[in-house]
Amino acid sequence: MKSVAKWLKPGQIFRLFGFGLFIYLFLGFMILPNINTLTQIFSTKTASGGTDPWAVIRFFFAGNMGTYVLNSLKLAVGLVVTANVVGISIVLLTEYFDIRGAKILRMGYMTTLIYSGVALVTGYLFLYDNNGILTTALANAFPGMNRNWFSGFSAVMFTMTFATTSNHMLFLRNAIRNIDYNTVEAARNLGARPLKVLFKVVFPTLIPTLFSLTIMTFITGLCAMSAPTLLGYDSINPEIVRLAGSSVADEAFPQARAALLSIILAVFTIVLLTILSAYERRGHYLSVSKTKAKLVKQKIDNKVANVFAHIYAYLLFIVYMTPVVMIIIFSFQTYGAIRMKTLDLGNWTFLNFFGKEDYSYLTSRGVYRVREGAVSGVFSNADTLGGIRTSFILSALAAALACVIVVVAVNYIFKHRKKGAVLEYALLFPWLLPTILICYSYRTYFNSNDIWYVGNANLYYAENVRLLIIIAYTVVKLPFSLRMIKAAFYAIDDELEDAARNLGAGGLTTMLRIKLPIVLPSVLAVFALNFNALFTEFDMSATFASSYGTSYAMVMQAMTREEGLYGYNVNASGRRAASTVFIMLLSGLILYLVYGVGARDLGERLAAREKRRKRRDRILTRLGLRQAG
Repeated sequence: MKSVAKWLKPGQIFRLFGFGLFIYLFLGFMILPNINTLTQIFSTKTASGGTDPWAVIRFFFAGNMGTYVLNSLKLAVGLVVTANVVGISIVLLTEYFDIRGAKILRMGYMTTLIYSGVALVTGYLFLYDNNGILTTALANAFPGMNRNWFSGFSAVMFTMTFATTSNHMLFLRNAIRNIDYNTVEAARNLGARPLKVLFKVVFPTLIPTLFSLTIMTFITGLCAMSAPTLLGYDSINPEIVRLAGSSVADEAFPQARAALLSIILAVFTIVLLTILSAYERRGHYLSVSKTKAKLVKQKIDNKVANVFAHIYAYLLFIVYMTPVVMIIIFSFQTYGAIRMKTLDLGNWTFLNFFGKEDYSYLTSRGVYRVREGAVSGVFSNADTLGGIRTSFILSALAAALACVIVVVAVNYIFKHRKKGAVLEYALLFPWLLPTILICYSYRTYFNSNDIWYVGNANLYYAENVRLLIIIAYTVVKLPFSLRMIKAAFYAIDDELEDAARNLGAGGLTTMLRIKLPIVLPSVLAVFALNFNALFTEFDMSATFASSYGTSYAMVMQAMTREEGLYGYNVNASGRRAASTVFIMLLSGLILYLVYGVGARDLGERLAAREKRRKRRDRILTRLGLRQAG
């Protein structure tokens, strides 16, 4: 009877329910869809209706599929070099060397944190496209230049180099700031020159971080989507999305080819992450003094090198800030000025943000026609408003859901070390697979009425696709959320939980009243980073291409193709610029609320709350609404 009563306890029932739900979700949304994708490769139908398991493999070596793989590898390898050179240099210029205006430089270098993906590529196109601002200025100065210079591999490499250095500003910056200055000072006292100190003392402590950044950068280049799509470079991800929307009537076995390219990406990703994990397990240790000293910025004594460093720092600042400044300025210009890429400082407008105007144009027959409301702002255009609403809701739900799942999981992992290891590896599983493979697998597997796992509902049909997007968003963000939130749980003192247990608090009460307030700043930070990344993401939404799941990034991408077509969307460029400004404001606000206001620890938050209470009491006392004392 006692054993039966034990199983009937609410806590045990809850654990069993959670365990069953975990198995259901892991099998249904991580294992089965990807196995289905793998089987597509070997179930290709011939013209006679028979199965030819090696048809796609032969097509890969005989056709041009290998070109997409080589192009992606070329981009990934090149990006590792360029992004590390730029990323390491901007961190050294702002955190290690004594450079004038470092705070301003840092703000410029970190602009990629508030706009990325399609928004960032849009900014670079606005400057360097064949009719971009700088391209037009250069063409006027040098009439013989090629106006289409910003396209293909070089354009993608240039754009992604500066886009991916945000990881260096986040992770490498923290690593440098944590260096023990005593080791640097000791090396200098022994007569080591500044460069020798940098390469022999500083860089060895950064190797683990640099290795991780290199792997992350390589995978980013390998799985690039937004930049190759908008800048015209044949790489794997855009080809997978194209094949996913194709049919047998258009070309030979497109779905199987898309599956093969997805699996190739998965193999590369698994190999790289395996190497990274093996490297991390080796452990890296640095001998430091017992009293750690804060790093002091190093002066560049050589005058020539100092001048060169300042010139290089501010040239990079110009590269980072020029797209941002130009997009902000031109977002307040008329559609005529934007189309001609001419700045008219005497004519400012808010039309790209708010309001509508009619547009009249001359047809080929010599007749004037009027399109009512053809000139419209971001918040007056049905397409952009719909994209904003869809992306905001889906991104917020997925970011919140990922954080909730991970907080519950990490709490279990810390309470059950051995059993929790299985759960931890399961949540890290999506990191082994490219995002495009997960989304493509969902699209093909759940686009059926025969999947009993989800009640025979077609999750890709009509409005159901929104649920599928939320699931994909959540799954993709689980590994990152786990790594960040798990690190925050290490800061919780075990004695706090013991004290709560001694006072009679249950596990749920301890979690909500003790642990959660401590890790809340980190959880909010993870939510903010997840939301910002998902709100402007293009890869997944393009894979789930559907009128019911059109994201904000897809709407912005469509604006590049439809401007002025048949007299509609006349100011699409202006609306794109305004959309980018809106994204920067929204992302910047969220990061400020989380890293600025929300990054304070529990004691600081309680002190701030008490300060607000006293201020409120003083105001009420002065108004006579409350007695003094």
